[in-house]
Amino acid sequence: MTTHESDSQPPRRTFPKSARLLSPADYDRVYRNRCSVADEGLILYARANDTAVTRLGVSVSRKVGNAVARNRWKRLLREAFRLTRHELPAGLDLIAIPRGAEPPALEGLCTSMRNLARRVGRRAQRS
Repeated sequence: MTTHESDSQPPRRTFPKSARLLSPADYDRVYRNRCSVADEGLILYARANDTAVTRLGVSVSRKVGNAVARNRWKRLLREAFRLTRHELPAGLDLIAIPRGAEPPALEGLCTSMRNLARRVGRRAQRS
């Protein structure tokens, strides 16, 4: 007898290309929607998309620091999204922008992403 993998496997925690904002036009559509929320460490912009997939874009400016600091932020934001993707509202395009130069711990970033995505998801669905 074999067991189905889906019966015993936790949700897949990958970050496929289909879960990313890739083109400048994707970013422009989200920014034009003007729907955002923020906390002390993160700003999330959102726009409802026509799919059941939540996608992430990351924007880290030079104000955050040098290339090493910016890349650290990007890796942490992508990892937080990857770990929490199954808990986020479906059908959103999100852009994450860090506030401040020092990145928080990954667990704090995951919590922040969950909370902000829920809040901005409600707003984006209304507009």
